[in-house]
Amino acid sequence: MALTDMPEPPMEDGPVLVRTQAIGICGTDLEIINGEYGSAPAGQDRLIIGHESLGLVAEAAPGSGFRTGDLVVGIVRRRDPVPCPACAAGHWDMCINGGYTERGIKGRHGYASERYRIHPEYLVAVDPALGVLGVLLEPTTVVAKAWDHIEKIGRRAAWAPQAVLVTGAGPIGLLAALLAVQRGHQTYVLDRVTEGRKPEMVRRLGATYVNSGDAIEAAAEADIVIECTGFVQLLLGAGPAHPRYRIICLTGVSPVGAESVIDPGLLNRNMVLQNSVLFGSVNANRQHYELAAEALAQADPGWLADLITRQVPLNQWADAYARQPDDIKTVLAFPDAP
Repeated sequence: MALTDMPEPPMEDGPVLVRTQAIGICGTDLEIINGEYGSAPAGQDRLIIGHESLGLVAEAAPGSGFRTGDLVVGIVRRRDPVPCPACAAGHWDMCINGGYTERGIKGRHGYASERYRIHPEYLVAVDPALGVLGVLLEPTTVVAKAWDHIEKIGRRAAWAPQAVLVTGAGPIGLLAALLAVQRGHQTYVLDRVTEGRKPEMVRRLGATYVNSGDAIEAAAEADIVIECTGFVQLLLGAGPAHPRYRIICLTGVSPVGAESVIDPGLLNRNMVLQNSVLFGSVNANRQHYELAAEALAQADPGWLADLITRQVPLNQWADAYARQPDDIKTVLAFPDAP
């Protein structure tokens, strides 16, 4: 990883020139830096990282739908060139042939540069009142998609969910809980820590904080579970206390090769006899960016601000990529950012 000079973004990247204001940092960035996955654009040996973005439009071609000074966020994934049926329908988050690219992750430069160009269809306007909080849009799309799919699955039958369990009080978990509370659900957030910012953030939402020692009981009572940690053993082994179907959405990625004590027979019994659904979700399409923008615009800006635990200036970039114990969301701030 290095801070280095790169060529100006080429015109073929799009008619809108954006000046970067802030970049959010997540576990995906750290995994790419560690070489676990990620790829540079074809024919190049470096990848500009950064997929959680916030920028100001510096130039916009007539008819693009954007104007100089607009606060914007870039969409991460691009449809494959074939395209597959999902990409052709605008659901590039559900690409079935793997031919997609992702800015800052797979085969396409990301947003952690002073300037980038982009096509309008991959750019989303953000409420100017959010200011730097607009950098939370991309992580919010992850849970906006999760909720979109949960509710679509729920419509297969008469269903009136009441209790929601979110596992993990990192940025994705807290944002998942925010959207649950906005929907009027009784919301529980489970995490390992017992005090500090995370439990307080949960309580300020009007949700209930649960220590990890109560995982089985909490999971058993939930109609909806959104898993945001990648640790699923207790979750999948727990059965509801009352016969009813529930929906479990996995957003966290588990390490490969970890020992498991899940009883496959118990899991099968719980899923089949209760008509339950277990599915995974990652990435988002344009609809989910728009849903996420609506959710952030309705949220308490003071609560959102406390999700950002550190804003690190660009000239101290290495500090931004070194995790600290109390971090929730770290943001890399560019020189002309307010």
